[in-house]
Amino acid sequence: MSDPVPRICPTDPSTQALAVRGLTKEYGGHPVVDTLNLDIPRGAIYGIVGPNGAGKTTMLSMATGLLRPTRGTAWIAGHNVWEEPGPAKRAMGLLVDGLPVFDRLSGLELLTYVGALRGIEGSVVKQRTGELLDALGLSDAGPKRIVDYSAGMTKKILLAQALLHNPEVLVLDEPLEAVDPVSAQLIQQILRNFAAAGGTVVLSSHVMTLVEGLCDHVAIINEGRVTVFGHVDEVRSGRTLNDVFIDVVGGGSLAEGSLGWLGGGTDD
Repeated sequence: MSDPVPRICPTDPSTQALAVRGLTKEYGGHPVVDTLNLDIPRGAIYGIVGPNGAGKTTMLSMATGLLRPTRGTAWIAGHNVWEEPGPAKRAMGLLVDGLPVFDRLSGLELLTYVGALRGIEGSVVKQRTGELLDALGLSDAGPKRIVDYSAGMTKKILLAQALLHNPEVLVLDEPLEAVDPVSAQLIQQILRNFAAAGGTVVLSSHVMTLVEGLCDHVAIINEGRVTVFGHVDEVRSGRTLNDVFIDVVGGGSLAEGSLGWLGGGTDD
């Protein structure tokens, strides 16, 4: 297992798929992300995990140019995110909850629009759109407005949007949340194929079994810092990732007698 509190990464950040150095975000003088360093190698499926409020989504938002850091620097596919935003954004596909969605468009219209914004030739957009909708089980839903999609269908069309331009780096925040098991299996296969072809997947999730089964590398973030990182097998060291996670971030327990009034419906 790697140094539990990595303060300095020795590699050249421009050689990594995603790299951050000294990344910090403060609110009212309180650091939500605290001098965070991380290297994500090209071709990896890299899991980012941490408890609620640990700073992982804030870190990814800064690393992808959605949120300006208080201090620190980030690179995507060798491009400084804040000095070269155009090339950095062209190199990545992004699925993050909370971003605006043009949900009055149909799924087909959204992908066509995004393809045009990306400068992709119309015939290529049409081909890729059809393949993505079919692969994600959205062919019948393509003509429907996204506002009428279920949560799982919306997640899948946003994944299609992130994949459309064949990015070098795919950054996904909880990509399988609300997705049915059949679709989840298909998405995992798509991500494995993407990485096998040379792409990089950076995946944030609370589901340890997903990270353990899909990712080859993992970083645990707690209190705004990377606490443990490395190859999944090294981090696990023969245990489950869930057990390691609880050891690192600390487990909670219910105080004896707490909520003892629950059950039975005896209040009158």
